[in-house]
Amino acid sequence: MIVQPDIPKNQVMPAYADPFEHLYDVLKWLDLRIQMEVLKLRSRTQPFQQLAVDQQVYISHEEVDWLVGAASLPNSDSVELGKLRHQIAQLSQQMQARVVVSLEQEVFLPLIQLARTFKLSPFEAQAVVICLAPELHRKYDRLYAYLQDDITRKKPSVDLILTLLCSAQSDRASPDLSARWRAKFYFSETATLFRADILQPIDDPHSPSGASDLGRFLRLDGRILNYLLGNYQIDERLSNLVTLHNPSQTLEQVLIDPIAKTKMEQLLQHHCSPPTKEGDRVVVYLQGLTGVGKRELALGACAQLNCRLLYVDLNLLLAQEAEAEKLVRLVFREGLLLRGALYFDHLDRLMGDEPKGKMILKRLARIMADFGWLAFLAGEKPWHPQDLFESMVFQSIALSLPDMALRTAIWKQSLENHLPTADETWANQLANQFRLTPRQIRAAVAMAIAHGSLTAEQPDLTLADLYTACRNQSNQKLSELAAKVEPRYGWQDLILPEDKLAQLKEICSQSRHRYQVFGDWGFDRKLSHGKGLSALFSGPPGTGKTMAAQVIAHDLQVDLYKVDLAGVVSKYIGETEKNLSRIFQEAETSNAILFFDEADALFGKRTEVSDAHDRYANIETSYLLQRMEEYEGIVILATNLRANMDDAFTRRLRFIVEFPFPDDANRGLIWKTHFPPDAPLSEELDYEFLARKFQVAGGSIKNIVLSAAFFAAEEGGAICMNHVLRGAKREFEKIGKLWNEVNAPSSGTRKH
Repeated sequence: MIVQPDIPKNQVMPAYADPFEHLYDVLKWLDLRIQMEVLKLRSRTQPFQQLAVDQQVYISHEEVDWLVGAASLPNSDSVELGKLRHQIAQLSQQMQARVVVSLEQEVFLPLIQLARTFKLSPFEAQAVVICLAPELHRKYDRLYAYLQDDITRKKPSVDLILTLLCSAQSDRASPDLSARWRAKFYFSETATLFRADILQPIDDPHSPSGASDLGRFLRLDGRILNYLLGNYQIDERLSNLVTLHNPSQTLEQVLIDPIAKTKMEQLLQHHCSPPTKEGDRVVVYLQGLTGVGKRELALGACAQLNCRLLYVDLNLLLAQEAEAEKLVRLVFREGLLLRGALYFDHLDRLMGDEPKGKMILKRLARIMADFGWLAFLAGEKPWHPQDLFESMVFQSIALSLPDMALRTAIWKQSLENHLPTADETWANQLANQFRLTPRQIRAAVAMAIAHGSLTAEQPDLTLADLYTACRNQSNQKLSELAAKVEPRYGWQDLILPEDKLAQLKEICSQSRHRYQVFGDWGFDRKLSHGKGLSALFSGPPGTGKTMAAQVIAHDLQVDLYKVDLAGVVSKYIGETEKNLSRIFQEAETSNAILFFDEADALFGKRTEVSDAHDRYANIETSYLLQRMEEYEGIVILATNLRANMDDAFTRRLRFIVEFPFPDDANRGLIWKTHFPPDAPLSEELDYEFLARKFQVAGGSIKNIVLSAAFFAAEEGGAICMNHVLRGAKREFEKIGKLWNEVNAPSSGTRKH
């Protein structure tokens, strides 16, 4: 009836105009089959007529004749049966011929597609029609009740379907038992009709104790009914779990890791066919950070296969634990119905050694073997499923963060789409400064537009707005492992000898041009590691090491994180390495500067091994050296005593900047820079005298100035020498230096 037949060459039939015209013919075929069975039934028995006077419990011969469109059917007539058989054969041939023409003209016929998709036999497809009919016309309720000799049995039973379909080739009144017994397989729990949830058994309210399998009522699944009627909306049971995506870019147009794209193209070429054709079952594991482009790669593949993508969030699916397996089966069925690939996100939830996760993965693989054709599994961690998909083609594709050139292209595309007036050089600057995923780049542009400093005086977005958005898009998990420092100092605040300032500016310069040197000029091919920027700031306390780190972060407009060594170093073996691994792992996507203060406590010299403690301490040091060489960001180490640092570290550091104790001239500048422009200052303040008289570093000067400001605020006047001297005395007491009252100047002295 609905499978492709051998049609005579000279027979030309018109294509079906739409699915409904096809269904109309299908129901005509069913009506003829019912007429044949009515004739046979009347020869065997009479329908009950004495249970009640009410018309509702009585179905007359005349009513049945009217319902099936016959003027009057005899009780038994082999000639009439022959006529009906001829009509059925003629109608079937016409339908089959029109189906062939319709398929050639690409007219979509859902009933045909359903049979093809789930590889239904002609018998199974006809069983679907019998269950479909009552959903299209109420007359079949009465007809099925008549055929089952029970006014309450309006739904088709297994027995009724076997009766209608297994006696089609026989004129005998008695059923063909051997044909019925063979066909009973189609209604087993493992058969396609039930595994794919196309048909569902329903309880008989008049037989609460149950009935034989033959007496089971069947109904068509609601989603299948909608599909056959041309409603292609996602199954309502999956509406909160599945999102349908139509690809908008080809695989060539998608801006993601080119190596991953090449692997995907090769996979599609050798193993993947469009969903309308028979091909391999393919499972692709896409591994990479969130936002790196895994879904975009899958969508590009779907564009090449001319199909859609059904996105499934495993977090939402697994939250419905009791229904998880059934929902997964429905998801795969939905993929077949909509002729789309499946995308299961957050597969990391199922990884590991937990039995529950392994069990769900096995079920997913089993369902994939039944009803899958192309499924993408996405996660952040590397994964090796071993023999889980042994009957299918399995491919793992890793997506890395985009390189400088690709990031620039993504920035250009995003800025052109949203900010056509943006400076052409912005894309290059932003790509150089921030290692962001494609999704983060697009989100940063959207965030800058939404929250940018747009005013009447400044109607256009600035580069600073985009820098702020980039910092917000960077991984913020590092704040759980290190303290975020807000960079407030600029180059004008940093008082150092010219050669030291030049070194610090070289750090910023190398950061800005690293991708040009390593990428465009090919130096990355000469280096397997050590592409990051590492610097050691050494010098006495208070000489500006922390301030210099802030100045660099401020100049580069990136975040600065100060690592708390107390929370990193552990007395337990292996814990220090784990803590450091987490820090560097999160720092990879934070686009921030890592600042280790008092680093000699962690990066100190390796010692002679005299006991187990020394051995593990040396392991920690070696591990740190390895991670620093692998890290491609900026790491700044600060120490008060360079001599305490391990030589293996200092040899591999890109910069070593010595912060000298400030001389008189520099101390005078430091005194000046620590007083804000808005602070009320007395004219008697003598910066040269303070610089000459108090030989302290910038950190102590900052403390003295702050104390003096509070003394002045308490007295309600301007900051004068007396306040500064009081602050100096307190600072000397704190740092343990001798305060000589004799050498201290009087409160009114300005020049000495």
